[in-house]
Amino acid sequence: MIWKKIVFISFNIVLAIYLLMAMMAFNKPDNEAVCHDVRITIEEGVMPGFLEEADVKQMLVSSHLSPIGQAMEYVNLRQIEESLEKEELIEQVECYKAQDNVVNISIRQRIPVMRIINERGEDYYVDNHGKAIQHSNYSCNLIVATGHISKAYAEKVLGPVANIIINDTFWKNGIVQLNILADGSVELIPRVGNHVAYLGQPTGVTAKLQRLKKFYQYGLSKAGWNKYSRVSVEFDNQIICQRRSQKELKTMRGN
Repeated sequence: MIWKKIVFISFNIVLAIYLLMAMMAFNKPDNEAVCHDVRITIEEGVMPGFLEEADVKQMLVSSHLSPIGQAMEYVNLRQIEESLEKEELIEQVECYKAQDNVVNISIRQRIPVMRIINERGEDYYVDNHGKAIQHSNYSCNLIVATGHISKAYAEKVLGPVANIIINDTFWKNGIVQLNILADGSVELIPRVGNHVAYLGQPTGVTAKLQRLKKFYQYGLSKAGWNKYSRVSVEFDNQIICQRRSQKELKTMRGN
């Protein structure tokens, strides 16, 4: 009986030690779970943005937050999100860990919709929320606004106007420049034709552009794109055109 009791106690001790070691092994951090890559997704907007995957990775390296080579359990996703959201070109960031030991970063970037070059030589961009982007190290094929433009005018007026333009395929491809006069009124420089389209004050812009579009489609397309030097849609239900002289037309044909 004593022998059986010793065997029973010994068996239970061995079993307890085994279970304890198994639990410790199960709960022990996987030292091999090391981040080996960062997968970056940049949300596309109605216009191309400035950011590329390499830019984001460089931001992580510069802020000493690149998770590559770091144990997955110690990767601080919140810290990465907060750091990236401080970058001027980034609007929102979401991070999560994948089972393949990769950190996924999803980014919504600020979308530039217009470039501003005012009479004082200031050069910056306005984004889709009407906020200025000061970066000058990037280039983008955008409509350019020139003339008498303050920062407040650019953000409060030109931002919304730019959104109207880029969300209409006809105008997105049809306008190359806005020129702002001293009284705040707006001139458009179209891609096709050698004339200026005058909107007047930037109010009721959608209706003015709709009226101008119909005139282009059903008027100038038949009369000729160079017939007028100026087309005004400043006033409701009116389109006022200034004809070119015969001398000007002959000069243009000669060129």
